[in-house]
Amino acid sequence: MTSEIIYEGNLRTSATHHYSGTSIETDAPLDNQGLAQRFSPTDLLATSLGNCMMTIMGIKARDMQIDLKGTRIAIQKHMKADPRRVSGIDVIFHFPEGLHLEDKDKTILERAALTCPVAKSIHPDIEQKVVFNW
Repeated sequence: MTSEIIYEGNLRTSATHHYSGTSIETDAPLDNQGLAQRFSPTDLLATSLGNCMMTIMGIKARDMQIDLKGTRIAIQKHMKADPRRVSGIDVIFHFPEGLHLEDKDKTILERAALTCPVAKSIHPDIEQKVVFNW
């Protein structure tokens, strides 16, 4: 089992990770009758894409003895209606100022990020725009 989800009422869920016992909560977003006091499920989808890209890039960077600590990623989710769904996700990487890499290393790291399992699992109708600000 990966996780267990409990409906807390008032459009809130609580999910517990089976292996670690850590928990996250979700709320419905304001534009869908929710409180927006927590990530929404679609926020988590978009955020998972950035988390996954950074994790895979981090693995490759570690293998290359490159320290990416301090890298920030801005995520923007785009929604469509009828049916309500995620239509696009913007992922914008901001790397630390002191990081100076050869173009070859940047290309290797960018390709690693773009091949993360979440990116490959998201339906092709969901546009993924990725920007790497070195």
